[in-house]
Amino acid sequence: MNDRPRLGYRFEDLHEGMRFRSPGRTITEADLMSFAGLTGDHSELHTSDVYARASEFGQKVAHGMLGLAYAHGLMWARTGELRETAIAFLGISDWRFVGPIFVGDTIFVNYVLAELRDSRSRPTQAIANFDVEVVKQDGVVVQKGRKALLVSKVPLEAVKASGAAQAPSN
Repeated sequence: MNDRPRLGYRFEDLHEGMRFRSPGRTITEADLMSFAGLTGDHSELHTSDVYARASEFGQKVAHGMLGLAYAHGLMWARTGELRETAIAFLGISDWRFVGPIFVGDTIFVNYVLAELRDSRSRPTQAIANFDVEVVKQDGVVVQKGRKALLVSKVPLEAVKASGAAQAPSN
């Protein structure tokens, strides 16, 4: 992990091999029901105690996509580490759901900047690829894969505008 994690890394601060760990997020019963309502995925494994108790898991399991969505939010959006550089999320590759997430589990995201390369079409931008593991409180990996992020090599106007909007007026 980073020796001194901080907010607002700029492009020149980034390098392959940088390690990060997100804050944790505990999964609740309300999360499962809200996600089921939002997505329309009311599978009994996620919504029925009776069904889930009789399953191989013995209890309700969080939707895999719920874990993925929360993990994404725990990374750059919640930490602010790439606020100075992040432009757009580009995609996911080789994502695997390797273990269940249960109500009461707390998930964390460990991620490593695996590759940083210049954009072929935009000289002021680059592509950052992160190897990602979603882990539970006991260190067990439950999801993993690679995420790609478009980053800026120059200061973002949106960050300046947002900062100006927050400045106190005299």
